[in-house]
Amino acid sequence: MRHLRTVLAVAIALLLWQFAAPVAFDASLIPPPTEVSLALLEMVRTGELVHDVLLSIWRVLVGFAIGSVAGTCLGLLTGRIRALTDTLGQIFHLLRPIPVIAMVPLALVWFGIGEVSKYFLVSWGVFFPVWISTHLGASSIEQRYLWAAQSLGARRAQLFYWVSFPSSLPMIIAGMRTGIAIGFVCVVAAEMSGAFGGIGYRIYASHMVFRVDKMLGGIVVLGLLGAIADRCFALVVGRLFPWLKARDT
Repeated sequence: MRHLRTVLAVAIALLLWQFAAPVAFDASLIPPPTEVSLALLEMVRTGELVHDVLLSIWRVLVGFAIGSVAGTCLGLLTGRIRALTDTLGQIFHLLRPIPVIAMVPLALVWFGIGEVSKYFLVSWGVFFPVWISTHLGASSIEQRYLWAAQSLGARRAQLFYWVSFPSSLPMIIAGMRTGIAIGFVCVVAAEMSGAFGGIGYRIYASHMVFRVDKMLGGIVVLGLLGAIADRCFALVVGRLFPWLKARDT
């Protein structure tokens, strides 16, 4: 029933776009779904779409992996070690509000227009939601669990592995799921500056030649990729950690 409602909602939105948008807006600015579909088919035939999708997915995967690992490790440390909370944690709080788009020029200066700058920007965006979620999860562990582990002879490294990490896992998963969506936002910002492939690059290049149908096609593909990545992540988490499986949204 739920999937049926979803399909109906999408179908109604597409019908409104197809028939109402040309009446209310200039068709050259907001082309109907049929024209966008034709543009996507054109991009498939030329190989542009497959190339761009694979590039963007790879950049998101690499950046997400780097940002998630760094955010989890440092979040556990700042959440459990007071000295790091007061020093490194405060630095992260200062850096966290800086938008990824502001880091694009610096990334190009530091790493050039190659792939490293794209990985850096995606990992920058992913790092902070994962870090803050892990930090909050690690800092809110009940002290009695730590005392119980210490009474059994657990050392500091064992406390991190057997108590801090499992207790923080729900918050880590929540931060990583947020980081997936942010990763796709960041890859578009990275690809619109100093790239020669990817969904973001294709949207920007289509804008330069006023191909609004290709621009909208790229945006639709980007949304689909983000939704698919989110669902895949939820499925993997449900299989690996079934006790964490919550009601899907």
